[in-house]
Amino acid sequence: MTLHRISAIAAVLLLLAGAGGAVEAWAADDYQEASRLFKEGKRPEALDRVDAYLGQHPKDARARFLKGVILTEQNRTQDAIKVFTDLTQDYPELPEPYNNLAVLYAGQGDYEKARRALEMAIRTHPSYAIAHENLGDIYATLASQAYDKALQLDSTNATARKKLALIKELVPAKTASSLAKAEPDKATAAEAKSDVAAVKAVAEPAPPSKPEPLKPSEPAPKPLPAKASAMMAPAGTDQTGAVLKTLDDWAKAWSSNDAGTYLGFYAPHFRTPGGQSRQDWEADRRARMAKPKRIHVTVSSPRVKFTDNTHAVVSFRQNYSSDTLKASGTKTVRLVRIGDRWLIEQELIGK
Repeated sequence: MTLHRISAIAAVLLLLAGAGGAVEAWAADDYQEASRLFKEGKRPEALDRVDAYLGQHPKDARARFLKGVILTEQNRTQDAIKVFTDLTQDYPELPEPYNNLAVLYAGQGDYEKARRALEMAIRTHPSYAIAHENLGDIYATLASQAYDKALQLDSTNATARKKLALIKELVPAKTASSLAKAEPDKATAAEAKSDVAAVKAVAEPAPPSKPEPLKPSEPAPKPLPAKASAMMAPAGTDQTGAVLKTLDDWAKAWSSNDAGTYLGFYAPHFRTPGGQSRQDWEADRRARMAKPKRIHVTVSSPRVKFTDNTHAVVSFRQNYSSDTLKASGTKTVRLVRIGDRWLIEQELIGK
């Protein structure tokens, strides 16, 4: 099944609320010039300008996003991946960097990484339609590869052949021209020669609402503080219940040896113990959960404290038992609200 992906991204002025702190309206001359140069196809000059701007405003999310777009256009994939990865760590509430990471991973044929990136985009923004569509394309690509492998091993497998044909019918290859017409100012398309999913890259993080487009002569509204971009709600009874339900579901996933669901309760920027890499920490947790035949974890006597509308600290007693170990002790977890979910960003044992 031959699919295609967007391999180039068009830059537009980024309307971003809630990232990067207070900066001048529509940024400084270097940023405006970088955007103009990029739209004119002058990528090296645009990169120089955006780097100059970032030298003065290193935390500006839209300038960093634009840099990732430029690097993608220059086929500097690893550099672009680093830019978008850093954005997900500094601004985990933005789904678009995750989506663009998925595009880059799909281009490398690493569909598992693409899948995980898109799932994170959806966790941060469950109504993000592009990520849902892209995830469907990734699933279709993975399925087609599996059916192809089944047919290689058994060419008489009629069921696999029918399923492969169904995927081709349901997810036809997307041509560059049709996709470009659908989003004339968002992306340009080029057909990939390898079998990659039809994953759409985005040129800008979407604002929380849909304001009228700004005219070039009009200044943008002053950005909100970064924390205000998450879905806001009073830190009261409803959110206390949501936090406690998160911990209860976390304990249930652990008790069920469901590593995938369990790890999904940890924020993208979770502080791993001892400075361990996220990948190594997740591998270690999966291995530990796979060993015991039986695990039972409970949370008792929780005390919830909100530091603001999107951050909570919970202290509780954790009771752990398995067929090889039984332990009980106090634990404190710090949680952050991303979209409509509470996720763990730090764990402290014995505190």
